[in-house]
Amino acid sequence: MAPKFGTSGLRGLVSELTDTLCANYTRAFLNRARHDGVLLVGADLRPSSRAHLRAVAAGARAAGLEVVDCGTLPTPALALEAQHRRAPAVMVTGSHIPADRNGLKFYRRNGEITKGDEAAINAALRDWNGPLDLTDPPTDAGVAARYAERYTGFFAADALGGLRVGLYEHSAVGRDLLGQVLKALGAKVVPLGRSDHFIPVDTEAVDDDTRARLHGWAGEHQLDAIVSMDGDSDRPLITDATGRVVPGDVIGALTAQFLGARIIVTPVSSNTMIDSMGFDAILRTRIGSPFVIAEIETALGDSAKARVVGYEANGGFLTGFPVEGPGGTLAPLLTRDAFLPILCTLAGIVRNGALADQVAALPARRTAADRLVGLPSETSARLIASLRQNRALRAELFAALGEETHLNQTDGLRITFASGEVVHLRPSGNAPELRCYGEATTEDRARAIVRTTLDEVNRRYA
Repeated sequence: MAPKFGTSGLRGLVSELTDTLCANYTRAFLNRARHDGVLLVGADLRPSSRAHLRAVAAGARAAGLEVVDCGTLPTPALALEAQHRRAPAVMVTGSHIPADRNGLKFYRRNGEITKGDEAAINAALRDWNGPLDLTDPPTDAGVAARYAERYTGFFAADALGGLRVGLYEHSAVGRDLLGQVLKALGAKVVPLGRSDHFIPVDTEAVDDDTRARLHGWAGEHQLDAIVSMDGDSDRPLITDATGRVVPGDVIGALTAQFLGARIIVTPVSSNTMIDSMGFDAILRTRIGSPFVIAEIETALGDSAKARVVGYEANGGFLTGFPVEGPGGTLAPLLTRDAFLPILCTLAGIVRNGALADQVAALPARRTAADRLVGLPSETSARLIASLRQNRALRAELFAALGEETHLNQTDGLRITFASGEVVHLRPSGNAPELRCYGEATTEDRARAIVRTTLDEVNRRYA
């Protein structure tokens, strides 16, 4: 499958993301983006990222721009720097997908590109085969530190004092930086599972082996929580003291409460418990950060201080308003961020007690998510189209869930049953995967719904 835009950025096989293709996409992006002759670039830790970064830089140089290499750093750190310098940026990352794939994420000088920008970039793409200067661009070593200061300057110096926190480092690009921030805020950090090879950790669909490791570490090291992130460190992974993973849409709700948000923007796949948590408004979107960002901007309207935040089911958090904290003001950042929800959740343990107890006190709605890997996108699309048109087929496929009471087609297919349980199927936009989300009164039941549904789809259609 040729590289294409999905829910967030351009992605494809490493073998298809040639130097020329990366350079041409960069040139097409710069044809759309305003700039003052400078492009910022950054990368994650997957093996191919450095070569792709050089190709991106070559495309920008060929367009007459100076290129600044911000290094290996979290995607939101590069986004923050682009916002600060009023310069466009390109992050080389495949996020959580396997190492045989990678991608490019584009930022305008005022934030993440829109779906309209994606269409314009595709329209501007030209088959240019000019000479490429694949040398490394000059670096700015201070970008990651400025991102860390965003949080050490917002929270109180002892915000995490007394906590014993496990940091599952694996191959997340922000692993060292997060460890530094945790220590600066008073936590005792226990490093766990560091890897020299890339591990595709999907915070929205944590596999059973990883869950078992997290549970074992929690017991072995007597931790208050374990934290981690995906490859480009814009999606959090957080467990309670037992090592049980807390879903990202629960973390998002707790973070919104901690920050005093009043309006939440989140995709239709996120937990419906927020409807009962006392927020002023819940605005639902299609899945993908560009849709969440567009709705946040609409909700802000003419008031930059409206207390609007957004988050996705994977836990990536977006801040739409300036938040006053003990150490200073946290500026808005309209791109997915993992550091903020991790730090708010941990500070919430200090303030409110054990994370498991906080989760137990929330409305009794829990979600789970997983994916069927290897199902061709065309097969997934045909399945969803058939299910939309044929209620009898839905009744057959989901017979174990009972009577259907509501059908939502905002993004994929989301069905609510008389029991109140929910199943949501959605094809991946840029990988041969079918995503499944389940919602029920307990996480175990939600996971059972997801597992049973994917098993049945696999049996019938794979």
